[in-house]
Amino acid sequence: MILTGLAPDPRRPDYRLVEVDRGRFASLPAEAIAILDLVVGREISPAVRERLQELADLEAAHRAALRALARRAHARLDLRRRLLQKQHPAAAVDAALDRLSAAGLLDDVRFAVDYAAAKGRRGRGPSRLVRDLQAQGVDRRVAEEAVRTSLAAEGVDPAAAVRALAEKRARQLGGLPAAIRKRRLLAFLARRGFGGAEVREVVESLKS
Repeated sequence: MILTGLAPDPRRPDYRLVEVDRGRFASLPAEAIAILDLVVGREISPAVRERLQELADLEAAHRAALRALARRAHARLDLRRRLLQKQHPAAAVDAALDRLSAAGLLDDVRFAVDYAAAKGRRGRGPSRLVRDLQAQGVDRRVAEEAVRTSLAAEGVDPAAAVRALAEKRARQLGGLPAAIRKRRLLAFLARRGFGGAEVREVVESLKS
């Protein structure tokens, strides 16, 4: 492999366009490649070639992560899984996620609070919110605290929310026998993240 080009990247002044064997290899940080002693026209040693590939993998994973975050917010573990599924090397993915975290673009606490607030406003209960966040890789303690914080900040009262949902669903099930209506109502509320003695009391109060 011969280094056949090394020029500033017009779109990113602090990056260099690296060309190998007259084909574009990657756009890499100038600071990172400065220590590699690259000289146009020279053969690239195996060690330097390996380092260039590591840097290229990191940049590719970082760009893919930025595109994913531009579409919607992600928890770190969920984003990591998605990048690995796209065949980005694990080391490059972890380094890219570290870079995003350092830049404040990837934060599980902020993600969890925002997610819980948005979904809580749509009627999801606390336990459902915690489960959903855990499924995306958020630590359980972080998820539970985020749900408490966000529901309080949004003025969402779980007790009032479950009663409103129960009353609406009960009207939709009004033509069913009481036992069946109760069972379906409890199952519906459980799917939405509401359960426990208080929920059963609400359902019992709507039997008639």
